[in-house]
Amino acid sequence: MNNNTKSAWKWVPSLYFAQGLPYVVIATTVSVIMYKKLGISNTDIALYTGWLYLPWVVKPLWSPFIDLIKTKRWWITSMQLLMGAGFAGVALLLPLPFFFQSTLAILWLLAFASATNDIATDGFYMLDLNEKQQSFFVGIRSTFYRLAMIFGQGILIIIAGYLELFTGNIRMAWSITFFILAGIVLALFVYHRYALPHPATDKPDKSVNAKNIMREFGYTFSSFFRKKHIVIALLFMLLYRLSEAMLVKMAAPFMLDSQNSGGLGLATQHVGLAYGTIGVIALTIGGILGGIAISRKSLVYWLLPMALSITLPNVAYVYLAYFMPDNLIFVYLAVALEQFGYGFGFTAYTLYLMIFSQGSRQTAYYAICTGFMALGMMLPGMISGWLQELLGYQHFFLLILVLTIPTLAVIPFVKKSLLETE
Repeated sequence: MNNNTKSAWKWVPSLYFAQGLPYVVIATTVSVIMYKKLGISNTDIALYTGWLYLPWVVKPLWSPFIDLIKTKRWWITSMQLLMGAGFAGVALLLPLPFFFQSTLAILWLLAFASATNDIATDGFYMLDLNEKQQSFFVGIRSTFYRLAMIFGQGILIIIAGYLELFTGNIRMAWSITFFILAGIVLALFVYHRYALPHPATDKPDKSVNAKNIMREFGYTFSSFFRKKHIVIALLFMLLYRLSEAMLVKMAAPFMLDSQNSGGLGLATQHVGLAYGTIGVIALTIGGILGGIAISRKSLVYWLLPMALSITLPNVAYVYLAYFMPDNLIFVYLAVALEQFGYGFGFTAYTLYLMIFSQGSRQTAYYAICTGFMALGMMLPGMISGWLQELLGYQHFFLLILVLTIPTLAVIPFVKKSLLETE
């Protein structure tokens, strides 16, 4: 093991933990649970937290400009400092009467900071490590990203739940939780300020200017939309996770809502354990097994089984909504089943994006694909709260099963396009 590889152990795990933690807080579970506990309606939660996906949707549009201004190292540390300060700002604003509007404004800014940190982090990883080292650490970075998800969706939520019980004040509990979060992110900033190396290649590219980037942008986007089977590809990107996009926004509110409202009436800490810990572990195992399976057979072979895996386990929430089991074990098993299926099925989605991105500008094409991937989560998620309040939880989860049909309907066309590409 050379010195550079030994040095990478000092920053790769912490850097990808720092990448995953803000994302899970801002764009996925934590903000949803917080606003639900603070009395915000499902319609408003889904609509406004759905908008927080936007920076990841449009990330490909500004990522090239990161190369023109400062170094990747500067962007990483600056964004982590900004996010730490922003989370502290959320903590300070939560006790105030206008907390919803003010904290959303801060989370909106932090979403752009987090997406920018993602760009700089991935760029720094490729700058400082050679191809062999990148391959060696790819599993390490994924593991610590998952650990960030477990910490954010699980441990952080559990802490908030116990603070709710201890303080008897939900706003105070979440304010303390966000102060803890701010302290962790600021500690990561301080650590990376000293632990990150200074690669000689990490400097602004003086040979590139904004005009050249815009010209390159124009060619890249036009060539992407001229790719063969582009219509089928876009439909697949937008529809493959349609039912999951609706489910993910309402899963935590369903667990937290009282049984009189059609929910399960779980305590905050139980939701943290169910969705943020057991669920993430099941998701990770599903992803690992999906990767093993697809390495032994082609994507064409596994595409339909994986599409069924990502859609049919949603029936677990229909079971929960209709039978409302008192035993938490049944809740944990239902969440584990749905998340395992999602992890297994998502493998096909990731591989398809890689295959479709092949070409003269593979990196840029893949960035555009991930933008559509985020859009496919953002748009359905934004209306999920309104639909849930209109239909009630039982009919909402039945609707989610109906929405698996578009996902499955596009699969034969995708398989045909893949066979023609081979």
